[in-house]
Amino acid sequence: MTDQHVPKLRQRFLEDMRIKGLQPKTQTMYLRSMREFTRYLGHSPDSATPEELRAFQLDMKERGVGAPTFNNRLTVLSFFFATTCPRPEMKRHMRYQRAAKKIPVVLSAEEVARILEAAPGPGLRYRAAFSVAYGGGLRASEVTHLKVGDIDSDRMLIRVEQGKGRKDRHVMLSPSLLGLLRDYYREARPAGWLFPGRNRVDPISTRQFNRAVAGWDKVDRLPSRVLPAGQGPVAVVPSPVPRRAGQIAQGRQAALLWQSGGIDRS
Repeated sequence: MTDQHVPKLRQRFLEDMRIKGLQPKTQTMYLRSMREFTRYLGHSPDSATPEELRAFQLDMKERGVGAPTFNNRLTVLSFFFATTCPRPEMKRHMRYQRAAKKIPVVLSAEEVARILEAAPGPGLRYRAAFSVAYGGGLRASEVTHLKVGDIDSDRMLIRVEQGKGRKDRHVMLSPSLLGLLRDYYREARPAGWLFPGRNRVDPISTRQFNRAVAGWDKVDRLPSRVLPAGQGPVAVVPSPVPRRAGQIAQGRQAALLWQSGGIDRS
């Protein structure tokens, strides 16, 4: 293996990811997984043998690597050996793990209210953002990139543009959430981005959003099972739960909260 070989292979891998249309964060994850595999091999991954691939999987199991991470790494290797370095025989030696499925944590209306009321101030920005995320089942990056025009009060819908998988979709907008957003709009007068950052030309960053969520650990009398795990509002559901199942459970909880008038919009 020459000194020039790995950089060329890495460049081709980067180009293949761009052709596939992977997002920057996904590309970073793919590169991290390839570094892990290459570090284990001690040589260029294009010359890996089926036995080395088997040993790598065994090493991950012995080190206690969780099923999601285990499977993500195999997905990356499958892409590498199918696209960047076509070797279809390697896929036959990949053994994906079955992740445990658990029932989502179901919160009471009072617990949901305490979580949303813990949003930091001043003003209603984070409280409104958390409520949109929780009530609509949106990811943090989807909340931060909402525009004022995405709130459709006539049809009572929120438009999510280019969310996960670069797909557009609509989620329901409850009357109570609409009222909270109107109060927030009258207070902040956003133009363009619904939740602008310090520089109003740009939206609030996902990092800012997650830092605000970290304040949840200061909520009094909140059961430890619902404290956030660092991934935004949807993290109140344990990570092994499929995201869609968590969103459904949270949507039901949010509906209960809206119906009960749990949000004080004064």
